Amino acid sequence: MRTGTRILITALFVAGVPQVWAAASGPSSGGSSMPDMSPSRAQTPEDKAKSVYNSGVRTVNKADKYDAAAEKATDARKKDKASAEAQEQYKSALGKFEQAVQYAPAMYEAWNYVGYTHRKLGDYDQALTAYDHALALKPSYPEAIEYRGEAYLRMKRFDDAKQAYLDLFAGNRALADKLLGAMKTWLATQVGAGADAASVEELTKWVQERSQIAGQTAALTREGTSAGASWR
Repeated sequence: MRTGTRILITALFVAGVPQVWAAASGPSSGGSSMPDMSPSRAQTPEDKAKSVYNSGVRTVNKADKYDAAAEKATDARKKDKASAEAQEQYKSALGKFEQAVQYAPAMYEAWNYVGYTHRKLGDYDQALTAYDHALALKPSYPEAIEYRGEAYLRMKRFDDAKQAYLDLFAGNRALADKLLGAMKTWLATQVGAGADAASVEELTKWVQERSQIAGQTAALTREGTSAGASWR
């Protein structure tokens, strides 16, 4: 009986070992490192702001793709579908950027994107407020100047849009060119602008003049930075 009992106990112990190891080691990852058993560091408000900001940037990129598809679409049904999807993505991104500035009120990049998404949703006054906030935190922030210039353009505040371009032209030619391109695109949609025809015509001449100057001085300038990088 003693021999049989020892055999039974040994068998039960050996059978139980793989189960205990499997539970302790977790899913195989192909590596030899031990699982991190130390408690994870609690996220700070800045950590949360960075995370939700990066998520917002990814959502904005999706929205921009839908927006571009809507502009290119010739089929009315496809255009409407892409435009509706873009609007939904912009709304989602706006919520994320608003969360970011709640966690980190001094994150000027997030304020800039609050303005961008508001502008894409047609809320120009709200967009200007956000851009102004970003620029109060970081004066001369070029991305905010360019985005705000586009908002001025759509609000037909042409003098402000021109000044935005001139400010960028002096320090960030890449974004100055972007704003000038936005002006050209917008002007192409303003045929028969009614009561604003004279103002539109004056802006058209100004854009033509600035395009010529930009072409003549392009070789003397260096490229500026682009917007939309994720927070690191």
